[in-house]
This record gives sequence, structure tokens and C-alpha cells, in this order.
Amino acid sequence: MTTVRARVTILVSSSVLSLGTVTGTASAVGLPDDPRPPVSASGASGPAASPQAAGAQAGRPATPPYVDPATKSTQPIYDYADALRESVYVDTDLDTDADGTNDVVAVDIVRPRETDLTGLRIPVIMDASPYYSCCGRGNESEKKTYDENGVIQKMPLFYDNYFVPRGYAVVGVDIVGTGRSTGCGDVGGKDEIDSVVAVIDWLNGRNTAHTADGHRVDASWSSGAVGMIGKSYDGTLANGVAATGVKGLKTIVPISAISSWYDYTRSGGVPYSDDYMPWLGGYVGHDTPACDAVRADLGDNDDDETGDYTAFWAERDYVKTASKLKASVFITHGLSDYNVQTNHFSQWWAALAKNKVPRKLWLGLEDHVDPFEFRRDAWVDELHDWFDYWLQGLQNGVMKEPMASIETAPDVWRDYKTWPAVNRSVPVPLSAGKLGALGKGTVTITDDPELTEDDIVDTPSEVIAGRQMFLSAPLPVPIRISGTPSVTLKIKADATTTPVTARLIEYGAAQRYSGIRRTDDSTCEGESVEYDDACYYTVEKLTAQTDHGIVSRGWIDAAHSTSLSKPKPLTPGKWSTVTVPLRAQDQVIPKGRVLGLAVTLSDTEWTSPNDTGATIDIDLAGSKLNLPVTSGRTPTAPTKVTPIDVDITTPTQRPDLHDPTN
Repeated sequence: MTTVRARVTILVSSSVLSLGTVTGTASAVGLPDDPRPPVSASGASGPAASPQAAGAQAGRPATPPYVDPATKSTQPIYDYADALRESVYVDTDLDTDADGTNDVVAVDIVRPRETDLTGLRIPVIMDASPYYSCCGRGNESEKKTYDENGVIQKMPLFYDNYFVPRGYAVVGVDIVGTGRSTGCGDVGGKDEIDSVVAVIDWLNGRNTAHTADGHRVDASWSSGAVGMIGKSYDGTLANGVAATGVKGLKTIVPISAISSWYDYTRSGGVPYSDDYMPWLGGYVGHDTPACDAVRADLGDNDDDETGDYTAFWAERDYVKTASKLKASVFITHGLSDYNVQTNHFSQWWAALAKNKVPRKLWLGLEDHVDPFEFRRDAWVDELHDWFDYWLQGLQNGVMKEPMASIETAPDVWRDYKTWPAVNRSVPVPLSAGKLGALGKGTVTITDDPELTEDDIVDTPSEVIAGRQMFLSAPLPVPIRISGTPSVTLKIKADATTTPVTARLIEYGAAQRYSGIRRTDDSTCEGESVEYDDACYYTVEKLTAQTDHGIVSRGWIDAAHSTSLSKPKPLTPGKWSTVTVPLRAQDQVIPKGRVLGLAVTLSDTEWTSPNDTGATIDIDLAGSKLNLPVTSGRTPTAPTKVTPIDVDITTPTQRPDLHDPTN
């Protein structure tokens, strides 16, 4: 079944009747108005100078026809079926395949025909991706399609269907080494980022491009204001491009995006998988001897053997250069995402806050899922307002809304003025078997790589070899965990290093979110044509009755605890302090639940096998759980550990941490 949101019928210039979505007041929220004044399209900060302002300066009407002054929003007045579709090749100064010819970047464009007929200049919404040919985009894995002349027909996702009638151009970029672009990609490195920067430069008149038959083409229809959007790798590229400070990029909307490739492939020196970078490059890139050589270099330089953070990873660490950002940022991420884990959004968010970047955040319960799937109507409305403000210069109030919107239960959202709720964690002491009381003496763990997560969370009140479990008393009041927990352990090992794994668990019977499932229903967001419809299947959220839930997980190699780039081997038999960072979370733990902290060593389910067979002693008095909680009351230890029954009906399965089809 297909449903259509509220529609109006509009007569357009080609005499074709066009149906466009009418948007209402956005239900999502953002942060107070940026105190910095607007600047021109090629300037450094604030919303873009609007096309209407540019038109006024040129003697044209101050308000373009697609803007409704009463609602301060763009309206769908342009005929999508009559839109111009073109494919061009942007020049670069890269020669990544070493063939003696500079690489070109394939760029596909959908824009209103009026940009040619009337000289209308409009902003750009860009999705740069390596996936347009190999894997497809979105829940339905849409790929680009072309006509018999090689000109774009179908652009994946709904962006062009919805935004082109509203006075935007939508641009799909095949990054260097993928799709119809030439060259070889370097998986998140400078070459890929520069290939996208070259396109933004062309849109701002600072670079050249040509058609397939060699004719030069200018982007005279572009206002110069660009907004990047995309999920996973695409959103990662948006982060990386923004971190260059390129002029003309006004805003980015990274969805489930990587902020540091080091943290995507490993956790504190503990690898998730081996030889991932060359594998991914081969999966999305051109199959040529030249590109094989580039990917071999990736494997030679990734330091999988040591787990060290090197110059190779620094080049792919966008947090490190966040101070260069001139674009606003609207982040959305899933709190259950263990593909691109939640430390990516949290460390990126912290860097944005440090550099006073205008920003906004949506956190859903979901894993690696686009909010278009799980909160569609509100997402489309909010995205519309966001782009209207930052790319069209329309003062629609989107930046006066609260900063963060968080899903607290399936389809239940709450808005907050800021995130995280607390900036400092509260120390929760450990004692033998108990969480919340200061202990004395030591406990011991000997590595058991055969332990599964189900083994670890099961029978929490019993002694299991290879695991130390610390349990709280039932919570007397609800607590909100908002931020990044960690575990500090004073340890003495019999080896120079060992992985250390920590899991924060909440015990108690409840109906918990368990994933999504695609339905047979669909909704339409924008206008459709025969070869590119705007209709997409919806999803439904699933829940399951369970007796426990994982709040957060974390891993670190003990030798990398104090430095990722210069590991310090442990001295066997001597005490040292190791901190295990858990993944960022925002979750309310209800009254009556019991918190459990499980500490083990190697984890062959969630990370690449790297067990050392080590044994460690934990000094309880020097160890603690660091918990970002909003209430003044922290978990207390039980006077007596009461047995907790755990019935695992569905075995836990490690997610595909690196699924490129996502």
C-alpha cells in the first residue's frame, strides 16, 4: 500500500500538473540562533546569503518565486518531470592511478529547468559517495541509472524528488576511483576528500569541468552555497570535506558517519578485523592493476600488526582538524549502531562544541539506519527547514529550537536543550561482586577467548572463570545515562599487554527495542516520474520481552591505554592503570533495574581474535566505573547479591561491523 502526505496541485511552466509535499511545522528541534551574521555564499560562517538577496543586488526580484514569504519556506513550484538532468566531469590535480593524466570526478545533476530559462541561481544539496555503482543507496539499494547518452536519469534517494521542485539542485558525486570517475580511491584519505572539494570549487567558479565529449561547462546556475548529506561512507565524506574548511560548504548532515577511520577499524589498539582498508577499497573501487597497487599500499601502512595510531590514521582523523570547520552540522546517529559506533558521533560532537560550530543532534534507538526510515515525516520536514535556513537564508526559526532530540522508547522522542546531559562522570566504586561500594583486595581474571557475550551476561550472580561481574542493588530511582561511560582498572598482569573488554548491562524484565523490519507499505516524498519515483517502503520497529539489555560495550589494548601512537608495554608483576572507554549512550534506566559491569579480556566475537592468554589482578580500591548520570544518586551496592535469572531465548550475534551495503 502506498500513502501520500498532504499535497497541493500546482500549475508549472510546462503545463504539467505537479504534486509536491506540503510541509508543516517541524517537530524536531535545534539550537539557539547563531550569533554570527550571515555571509556571502563563498564566505566563512553563518547561513548562506540567499539567492533572493543575490537577485536583489542584480536588479531581479528580491524574493524568488519558490519562496513563500509568509511561511518562510521553499515551495514545490518547479516541474520535476521537466527538470534538467546533466552529467559532467570535474577536473582535479590528482593522478591517483599514476597514468600521467589527471583524474576527473563524475558529477550528476538534477536542477529546475528555470535555472537555464531565467538565470535562476540556486543552492546545491550534494551526496558524495563510493556506492552509486557497486552497492546502491538507501534501504532499497538504489543505484544511479543513465539514458542512452550517458546522462543521469535516476538519482538514488528522495532528495531530488523533494528538493528540486523547491528551488534546489541535487548533485550526486562519484568520488575518485569509483563509479564513472577515474583514478583510485584511498579510503577516507586526502585524495578522496580532495576529489569532493574539487566539485565544491567548481560549483563556486574556482574549478573547471567538461561534458563527456569534452566541452567545457560552468556551474553558472549555482549560488555557491552547498550542503552535503549522506549516510555511513557518504556522511563520513561530508565530515572529512567540512574539516578542510572549503569555502562554499555551508552545512553538512552526516548520518551514522565515521569521524575517525582509526576508531572505525579498531578500539584503542584492539582490531575489529584485519586488512579492512584494502578490502573496502577493492569492494567499492575500480578493478585495475593501478588501483590494486594503491590498495596494497593501504595494507602496508595500516599498522594492523601493532594497532598504533600513525600518520596514516591521522590523515583520516577528521576530529583532529575540526577547528577548520566553517559549516554547520546536523548529526543523526543510532544508539544501537555497532557498525559506525556511537563514539564517532560523540567525539565529533565534542569537537564541534569546542569550536563553537552551529550544530544539531538526533539520536534514535536504531542501529545503522537512516532517520528517513524510522522517523520519516518529521525528518523530511526538519531537513527541509534546515536546508532552507542554511542554504536559502530563510529565517524560519529552526535554530531557535532545542539542540538535541532523543528517542527514549520506540517512536517516543524527547527534546533537550543540550547534549550530553552531564559533562562529568560520577565515579562508582567496585568491590568483590558488587557495584557501588568501595572494595579492598583484588580479584583475578584469566583470559578465556571461548567466552561468548551470552556466557558473559548469563548467571550474573555466579562465579564464571574468565569473567568478573559487579552488580548494583536495584535502582531506587530511575537514572539517565547521558554521555560516554568508562571503566578505570588498576591492574597487574603477567604479560606485556592484553585486551580488556567491559560491558555495562541492565537486568530486569522489560519489552525492549530489538530492531526494524521493512513493511509492504510505502509513502511518497516529492514528485515521481516513470524512471525515478519518490516512494519508499516504510519500516516498523520491533520489540522483544527480555530480562536484560546491553547499555554499552568497550575494548582497549592495555599497552595503548595511555597513548594510541606510542604504546607502553605493561611490566609484568607491576601495577598500572588502564581505562576502557565504553560507547556513548543516552538511556533512562528505570527504577528497580540492576546494573551489571562485566569485565573480561579478549573478545573473539566482537573483535578480531587477539587473545594473549594473560592473567590480570584487579585492585578494587583503585578501580571504578565512571558513569555520566543526571541524577545525584548513583548505583549502590547490594547488602547481599541476589541471584538473577537470565533466559537467553535468542543468541546474541555479532553484527556485520563493516557492511559496505549500508
